[in-house]
Amino acid sequence: MSGRLTVIGTGPGNPGQMTPEASAAIARAELFFGYGPYLDRLDLRPDQTRMASDNREELDRSKAALDAAARGADVCVVSGGDPGVFAMAAAVCEAIEHGPETWRRLEVTILPGVTAMLAVAARAGAPLGHDFCAISLSDNLKPWDVIEKRLRAVAEAGLVIALYNPISKARPWQLATAFRILREVLPVTTPVIFGRAIGRPDEAFAVIPLGEADSHPADMATCVIIGSPETRIIDRPGRDPLIYSPRSTGT
Repeated sequence: MSGRLTVIGTGPGNPGQMTPEASAAIARAELFFGYGPYLDRLDLRPDQTRMASDNREELDRSKAALDAAARGADVCVVSGGDPGVFAMAAAVCEAIEHGPETWRRLEVTILPGVTAMLAVAARAGAPLGHDFCAISLSDNLKPWDVIEKRLRAVAEAGLVIALYNPISKARPWQLATAFRILREVLPVTTPVIFGRAIGRPDEAFAVIPLGEADSHPADMATCVIIGSPETRIIDRPGRDPLIYSPRSTGT
């Protein structure tokens, strides 16, 4: 008898931002596969087992989880944020496509979650109020020249841009390069929102003009949102500004 596999996201890290569906799946499952820090967010019982692995082992993790489900286990694959946004759901689907027929017969459920750009946007106001896109700056799985083409294309199209995986120790130059490319198209006054670990005790939040954005620190826990030419800033005495993109856009 085969088991089942559920892919969940823990949200940005604040327990209150995890969905009830994800909480129910966690309560039911017996085996948990995921990146160690994401599994650390779960309050597991003694009868539930963690199978932690490195953040770059998504495909191997997916295969191991599918194998366990095929043997009859109730398996939960854990992502941060939303599992379908630069996370484990795509890796599980890829493993199923290229794996044995038995994996295609499994009960597989992917539950939506709160992705980082939504938490950062809510903290800022409503910068995603009109058309937007999300781009990962990691070139581990795609060439950097593809990333550059996409940045230019979406900036010229007037989209608000959410940047995931903006910088790491192995690639400290890419975020500054992305800002340089965007300044070729966008006004230097365009607001850039830096949101790190939003909703957690160690959260950091800042709004900086695109022309000055190179100097602001970011890491892999940071989501960066770059406004469009229509994005507006509402200054508020004694409070953080509200950043929003109007629902109507000029031609």
